[in-house]
Amino acid sequence: MSERAFTCVVAEDESLLRESLVKQLREAWPELQIVAECEDGASALEALAEHTPTVAFLDIRMPGISGLEVAAAAAQVSPRTQVVFVTAYDQYAIDAFERGAVDYLLKPISPARLSTTVQRLKERTGNNDAAVLADLLQRLGARPAAAAAPPLTWITASAGRETRLILVDEVAYFRADNKYTTVVTAEGEALLRTPIRELLGVLDPSTFRQIHRSTIVNLKAIAGIVRDDTGRGTVRLKSRTETLPVSAPFMALFRHM
Repeated sequence: MSERAFTCVVAEDESLLRESLVKQLREAWPELQIVAECEDGASALEALAEHTPTVAFLDIRMPGISGLEVAAAAAQVSPRTQVVFVTAYDQYAIDAFERGAVDYLLKPISPARLSTTVQRLKERTGNNDAAVLADLLQRLGARPAAAAAPPLTWITASAGRETRLILVDEVAYFRADNKYTTVVTAEGEALLRTPIRELLGVLDPSTFRQIHRSTIVNLKAIAGIVRDDTGRGTVRLKSRTETLPVSAPFMALFRHM
């Protein structure tokens, strides 16, 4: 394969680290075409589906959809994309990567280590190994969780002149509304003055999942999911009559839940 054929997606939620990685890649691999720079897992997943790049550099810890989940979905939406994980994890995780023969870069990224990774990527082609990625997810999922803030349990949102205290478990879904977020429950809608991207970092990921760049759904509120011939899906809700579209790349996530 010619070097000019290599394309790349970079996903890192911290802007300074993302800019640094892009700069390092351009120095270490001038021929590489960086087709998308993504700040979260959702945009990374959409970029993979749109561009089907040769390689993706994925930060593991991103709000909402993690780099590991993006990689697992990539086996379906962009199977020829080679994945390199960018991580600040400890030796436990590094051992898991090496047993799975998955490329990784440890933060802070050294030029020498990046050069080694670039050379490996140039020398190989092939498909993601879905079994390897699934095993990696399982290994890291079995790791004792690090101390972290508990997920959000209630929110304060406005409905006209009324301020409502809403239990998060009662939310059917969140929908992006410009710089704010619409909170939808069985009883109605309210406006939360927080961007949807910020919610991803404080919601319980085992209960709330992104199904579209602008929509986060409560899995407990789902009555069913229907896939059409194009690969897109539609979510039916238990307590609401409207349905929610699931973009095709996000349908791959439901295979790993």
